[in-house]
Formats: sequence, C-alpha cells, structure tokens
Amino acid sequence: MLNRRTLRIKAMQTLYALRQSRMANYGIALEKIRESFLPDLNSMEIQDPVRLKELGEEALERFQAHYLEPGYICAGSSDPRVDEAVNDGIREYHNANQNDEVYFRKTMIQEVDRIYDRYLSMLKLLILFQDLAESDSKRDHSNFIHNPFIQALKTDEELEVLFLRKHISWDNDTATVRQWFKDFLRGNDKYQAYLALDKTDEEKDAEFINQLIKTIIFKNDTIDKFLEERDLNWAEDKAIVKSLTSKTAKSFFEEGKFALQEISYNWEEDKEFFIDLYNSTCIVEKKYEGLIGEKTKNWDIERIALTDRVVIEMAIAEMINFSSIPVKVTINEYIEVVKKYSTPKSKQFINGILDVLSNELVSKGVIKKSGRGLIDNK
Repeated sequence: MLNRRTLRIKAMQTLYALRQSRMANYGIALEKIRESFLPDLNSMEIQDPVRLKELGEEALERFQAHYLEPGYICAGSSDPRVDEAVNDGIREYHNANQNDEVYFRKTMIQEVDRIYDRYLSMLKLLILFQDLAESDSKRDHSNFIHNPFIQALKTDEELEVLFLRKHISWDNDTATVRQWFKDFLRGNDKYQAYLALDKTDEEKDAEFINQLIKTIIFKNDTIDKFLEERDLNWAEDKAIVKSLTSKTAKSFFEEGKFALQEISYNWEEDKEFFIDLYNSTCIVEKKYEGLIGEKTKNWDIERIALTDRVVIEMAIAEMINFSSIPVKVTINEYIEVVKKYSTPKSKQFINGILDVLSNELVSKGVIKKSGRGLIDNK
C-alpha cells in the first residue's frame, strides 16, 4: 500500500523537477533577451552592433537583478527597448513557472493514479494467463483454470468495469504475454506440481496463487525489464503494486470474497497531505531559502545539493503546516529520504540543519503542534 513516506518521495521528485524547469525557464528568458538585441540582418535600417551589444548587456543585467520579483516594472533604462525586453522576460518567466507549478501538481497526482492502474494490470495479467491455459490443448490445466481466485477475477463486475473505464489492457502485448505463459508459467516446477494434484483445496489454491504472484511474476527478470521499459517509475513502485496484488489474493482466501484493495488506508486524507505538502513548499520556497541561508553560513546555498535544498524546504513546510505530525517524525522521515536519494553526507547535514531550524521555529511560535503532533519523539 501507498504510505506517507512514498508520498513524500514522490512530492520531492516532483518539486525537484519543478526546480529544474525553473532553471530552464530562466535560461530561456536570458536567451530571448539576447536574441532581442542581435542585429536584424533583414532590416533595411543601419544596424549598430556595438550599441545593440551594450543594450543587451544592460537588459540582461537588469533582468538578472530583478527576475525574482514578479511585480517589478523596468523603467528609465537607456533605451525603451531595454525596458520592453526586461519586462517581457520577467513576465514570461513567471508565467512559465506558474504553468509548470500547475502542470507538475497535476502529473504528481496522475502518477499515483497510475500505480493503481499497474495493480489492475497485474490482475488482468492473471486472467490472461488463465485464458491461455484454457486454450492450451497440450496438457490439462484444470486446477489453475478452476482456481477460485482466478475465477473471482474473471467474474467480478466491478473489476470488469474498471478495466474498461481505465483502459486496462494487454492487447498490444498479446504475443509477449503468450511467451511469458510458455516460458515462465507452463514449464514452472511449482505450476507443474500444482497441476499434478488430484484434488486441490483452499490451502493449496492459496499457496499456488501466492507463489504465482510473488515468485513467478514479481521475481522474474524478463517481466521486470519489460515493465521498466514501459514505466520509468516501475522499480520504485513495484513493491506497492506487488503488495496490492498479494493482499487482494490473501484477502480473498481469508474472507471468502473478492475485494479490490485501496491505494492507501485513507487515500482522501493522504491525497490532501500530498497536495498540501507540494503547495505549501512552493508558496514559501523563497522565504525558506533565506531562513536556511542564515543557518548554513559555512555553506553556499547555491552549492547545496538540489535534492537537499528541496528536502529542507519540504521538511520546514511540513513542520509548520501539519500540526498533527511531530517534529521528530518529520525530521526522521526526510533523513530516510536523503539516505536513498541524495549524497553520502546529506543525512548528517539534513539532520543538523533541521534540528537547528525546528528548535528556532518552535521557540518563535512559528511551529505549533496539537494532538498527536505534541508527542515528544526525542
């Protein structure tokens, strides 16, 4: 299932991508200003390249001094063309950033939705394996064909509706699925042993389905490679998809009825946390950068790893905006994030910075906790 740590990681990755897009927007703005002052080779008027170069340098200098100020109006330059180029550059830079912020927030949510789609795809794959078993006349696949869990997958109306609504299909990969069935299922020793049983029972049916999901499908390098090529996030999301698929089968055999798993224990609450964390980090990014700078005097804020900068901003945003999450829980969670996604020295750096920042913000009353957030985790 999806947990808060996974959501923090996905928010961090999205915010990291957003920062990179801002850098790209900055570069695009600079390039457009430079182009504004290149000699126009098609013009009938006499061009003064030296003067144009001077104006271009003036415009670039003004833009670089004020590009972080969305309301800035350039006026009184040595030439109206400088004012126009700077104002256009600042406006377009901030418009692009705003559009990117909306775009990345939307894709962040869509990516979580795609995890659930991958889970549904795995259930569909099990059905397709059963279909191939039914059409295979070379041997008797009865035990698998009549496995109650597989039968439940095939007959559940809600699942069929989801397949149709979400366009869950392997139609473009039927040859690949057929090859997987031949190579990894039909000749598998555990599958052969299951088929050889004169009579199955609930325990044996459940045991085989568990083996099919956990070892035959999710531990297969060929299937893994195929899914990685189709989905850049597969390596990261695989454990969640595997857990959802396994729990679906386990729940069926324990409770005697089929039920789809939820993406998390409380997705509406988790989704709100996910979006609020992203939004709050975006809103106060520059404010936090100044605060971080005060506590990292021996560090150049521009040279701190971008991942670490994003994580620090996220942690501060979480400590301030989520009153029910204890400060120590937040710090520990982001230490775990940087251990996996940043530099070897990041763990110690992040721990020290967040400890200092949190103590100061608590003493100033900026961080206010209530309920579970008051728990002392020291």
